[in-house]
Amino acid sequence: MLSVFNLTRRALVVAAAALLPFAAAQAQERSFKLALQNPKGHPLVAGAEKFAEIVAAKSGGKMKVNVFPGGALGGDAPNVSALQGGTIEFVLLNSGILASQVKDFEVYDFPFMFANAKEADAVVDGPFGQKMHAKLNEKGIVGLAYFELGFRNITNSKRPIATVEDIAGLKLRVIPNAINVDWVKALGANPTPLAFPEVYAALEQKAIDGQENPLNVILANKFAEVQKHLAITNHQYNPQSLIFSKKVWDTLNDADKKILQDAAAEAAKFQRQVSREAATGTLDALKKAGMQVTEFNAAEQAKLRDKLKPVVDKHGAALGTTVAELQAELAKARK
Repeated sequence: MLSVFNLTRRALVVAAAALLPFAAAQAQERSFKLALQNPKGHPLVAGAEKFAEIVAAKSGGKMKVNVFPGGALGGDAPNVSALQGGTIEFVLLNSGILASQVKDFEVYDFPFMFANAKEADAVVDGPFGQKMHAKLNEKGIVGLAYFELGFRNITNSKRPIATVEDIAGLKLRVIPNAINVDWVKALGANPTPLAFPEVYAALEQKAIDGQENPLNVILANKFAEVQKHLAITNHQYNPQSLIFSKKVWDTLNDADKKILQDAAAEAAKFQRQVSREAATGTLDALKKAGMQVTEFNAAEQAKLRDKLKPVVDKHGAALGTTVAELQAELAKARK
């Protein structure tokens, strides 16, 4: 004979199971494109693929997200333009690139803003991160979640970088926005803004000497084939914004929107975990690929911060209260 407890538990299980097909039944038949720059196998692509999987599961297979990695649909700028026009639904990109739409996003590219991933999570998942994404609505963009690229480091084909002075004179590719151009100039190097799909060829042809990116980007894009030297500087942390076309968003019903929002939040947590686990063995893999690695000591790291402080102050003044709001969130996270 079944106990009252077993009957109650069985009723709850049946009720919960019934909710899933109900939610899926509300979903519309939809197919979406998701564009990003990194190649298959990179943690960002793994996160995008996980997102597609979750969306399919939550919608009962009615909603399909097709992932286009490796810049297959073009660079970030044309992708964002296509998203605003509704021809690409999703783009996953460096949050700082969105400064071309809303200047406040420049704050995500400030050097040495985050000391570690825990601080970054607290900021982007909290009120500050949500407020930043909300600012995109008037530009025809819906911000869904933050993934991560990680902490950036410098590579080049000319010489080892063991001191700040070693960076001077190098021609470095930068993300195309003002603060990245300025901090490279502040170190006496020559900034070259380039869309990401162009970087490997420019390195191979010696049109530029180097670039800067997180370790897993350097590995996944095989930059070790065209770069000999890697300096561990950890000078910048990059959140990644998963954004959606507002033009398309406004055609979705509430069930569709909830599926995408819930799937984005779930995939973001998965992606960050994958990214951080992958970083553990990446440096060894780059060494095995032939890269010569140097690491800034505490004195050089402090010197690098001092060199970049005027850049942060200059751009911070132009952003008004945004920097203070971010710093207030950081202060809470550090308590």
